[in-house]
Amino acid sequence: MSVSTVANRYAKSLIDLAVEQNKLEQIYEDMQGFKSSLDSRDLVLMLKSPIINSSKKISAFKAVFGGKMDEMTMSFFNLVMKKGRESALPEITNAFIEQYRAKKNISSAKVITATKLTQEKLDSIKASLSKSGSATFEIEEEVDESLIGGFVIEMGDKKYDASVKHKLDKLRKTFS
Repeated sequence: MSVSTVANRYAKSLIDLAVEQNKLEQIYEDMQGFKSSLDSRDLVLMLKSPIINSSKKISAFKAVFGGKMDEMTMSFFNLVMKKGRESALPEITNAFIEQYRAKKNISSAKVITATKLTQEKLDSIKASLSKSGSATFEIEEEVDESLIGGFVIEMGDKKYDASVKHKLDKLRKTFS
């Protein structure tokens, strides 16, 4: 069975259980926190290591995340590790977050600008994007000074480039 299939099944099971026990928001926060902790190379290497047995991984998880995550989340991680699927935890986490966003009708967009945007501008962009059909948007902001001015918005596989750099590149191509 492919990793994505396993990840989607485990994530769906966790979402169903969280909804049933009315803990969906708490579990989502835990998974967001766990996803950010996956930036640690050591944690990822431990999860994927065939040399470290499951009981030691479970002990390490309790030491690192114990008391910081909901009991259901910790039980879920223990179950995944007992089943020998801990190497799929990063994919399971991503699948959970993706399924949660689909369930809550949350879309994500990335806004790239030459300078940092004010909160007022970010709110304006969120409002404009929300008019395009989806109920809620999560916006990730990135600063790229090479754009010179303007902005780039990426939503899924779509990209809207209204940057000065893009317009200058088009002009260069036209004159070439």
